[in-house]
This record gives sequence, structure tokens and C-alpha cells, in this order.
Amino acid sequence: MKTRYLVSALTGIALTLTGVAAAQAYTGESYAAQAKVSLEEARSIALKAYPGKITDEELEKESGGSGLRYSFDIETGTVTHEVGVDAQSGAVLENKKEGNNPD
Repeated sequence: MKTRYLVSALTGIALTLTGVAAAQAYTGESYAAQAKVSLEEARSIALKAYPGKITDEELEKESGGSGLRYSFDIETGTVTHEVGVDAQSGAVLENKKEGNNPD
């Protein structure tokens, strides 16, 4: 009986650690070497522009600014904002409420 609990506990720990590792990855990580602004710096900039909880983040090629931007979905209560941060300069390129059809 103790062995069953130990196996269950170890399995739970392994799944938790796997989830933590997966949460650290983000969409567009392959572009990171091209960015002058780190993901951590971009998060800080985005949260200053719109405080809340980041629910999604990506690094993408998109028109405007340098053409490479971090995009964050930031939630406060029931409102979600999309904040775009230029990956070269750190400038906030977008800060708007997410519409009915988020991309």
C-alpha cells in the first residue's frame, strides 16, 4: 500500500515538473537569438503598460516597429489586453483590449 502512494506521489511530482518546463517555453522561441530585448525584459515592459496576469506570450514576426515583437495577453478580471513590445527597441507597439475574436 505504501508503495502505491509513493508511486502516485512521484508520478505527480514528475507531471508537475514537466508542466513547469513546458510553461517556460513560448511560441516563437526560435526567433529569440534575433531579439535584443529578452523575454523577461519584454514581460516587465508589458506589465508596466497594462498590469495583470500574463496568460499567453509569443515572439513573432509582424509588421510595425522592427518587424519582430513580443505579444502578450494580459488579463485583469474579465478583461484581456494584448500588449505588443518591439523585440529590438523595447517600445510598446500595441496596448488594446482583446476583441471578440482574438488571434
